Amino acid sequence: MASSLITSTLGRRAGVAAVLAALVVSVAPAAAQPSVARRHAVCGPHGELRQALRTLTDRDRIAGAAVLITDAAGAPCGSWTETAGTADLSTGRPMNATDRLRAGSVTKTFTATVVLQLAAEHRIALDAPVDRYLPGLIRQNGYDGRRITVRQLLRHTSGLPDYLDAPEWEHPERIRYDHFEPRELIERALGLPRPRGEWHYATTNYLLAGLIIREVTGHSPEAEITRRLIRPLGLHDTYWPWDDTRIHGPHSRSYFTAENGRLADGTAWNTTFGGVGGALVSTPADLIRFMTALLGGRLLPADQLADMRRTVAADPDRLWPGARYGLGLIASPLRCGGLWWGHAGTVPGGHRALTAVGPGGRSVAVALNEVPATLQAEHDFLDVVQTAFCEDPPSSRPSNATEPTETTEPTEPIGPTGPTEGELQ
Repeated sequence: MASSLITSTLGRRAGVAAVLAALVVSVAPAAAQPSVARRHAVCGPHGELRQALRTLTDRDRIAGAAVLITDAAGAPCGSWTETAGTADLSTGRPMNATDRLRAGSVTKTFTATVVLQLAAEHRIALDAPVDRYLPGLIRQNGYDGRRITVRQLLRHTSGLPDYLDAPEWEHPERIRYDHFEPRELIERALGLPRPRGEWHYATTNYLLAGLIIREVTGHSPEAEITRRLIRPLGLHDTYWPWDDTRIHGPHSRSYFTAENGRLADGTAWNTTFGGVGGALVSTPADLIRFMTALLGGRLLPADQLADMRRTVAADPDRLWPGARYGLGLIASPLRCGGLWWGHAGTVPGGHRALTAVGPGGRSVAVALNEVPATLQAEHDFLDVVQTAFCEDPPSSRPSNATEPTETTEPTEPIGPTGPTEGELQ
């Protein structure tokens, strides 16, 4: 992927690492995705959203784009989708909102949720130094794990660099089939210069959080995320690909601009480089189910969810203007008032995902199968998100509300179930 064509994970203009940083089970069997969209006579055609999507595919030349929207109980429209473009350029199959895709950095919200569950169980202290759990691991080049807290890892205020800023990631397609270990990637990051600013998005932070999960539970972080979140929520289309470069089950292809300037198929990719910072495969419906359960209070006690939503200003060049970052959670202002809460993710092969909850309980998931290659295309992508939330918004809460409402699902906390570490390996 030529560096001149690499844009942000939703607005970042900081080069290759900015895209890759947004990025992840033994392979889950393909599961048929039930229809998640239904229309109501009073909902109308959602012409503004349809036009916003067509701007992405027609003007910006994005291969395919899809949006799934779900309103809270009692809203007239229920759930619906809008799509544009093509899921598979070789066959011409239209884009849809049920295909699996690589979720990228939406994975970070899953990882942060498990860390906060362990904090609620008094097994991790958010303000304890990283060195308490990983003694001596961060102790070089001026970086010191005795002065970095777990909370700072989750919030990207640790001062650690991103291993994806290293020169070898200028052309990620050259190493697309390589296997990477978390400690190997962390070691690479510690050899890089200290980033500027108080907030610096770095997947390095989340690989460290994953190692902490392993240390305190005795299980891999992937196993804990599966046991505590994926299995209890019934996310049947969400799985860890490990070294398998394929996406199993129905999925859109993904596309990127190769070094020769031509569009290339990037669907096959080894995403071990993203680990628990960006390797999950999922669907829009599964991502909405997870995010609404989280923000509806089903996955964390109130104190931990409040911690997650305490934000700091994000660097607009590495996210976008107005964005703030909590503990694995982004808050972003809406033009119609209030905020959406969620996360976004990008992988170098071309998939981009975003899932969020906004005022009135509306949930939105967006899927692209090609990363926007210009700043205008990035703006157009953000316009799709804004339009999805603001066109015919639900009226169950004032339009300037800043807190997502609870979902219609039961509010009893979900406990860990499912396989043990041995069953997952």
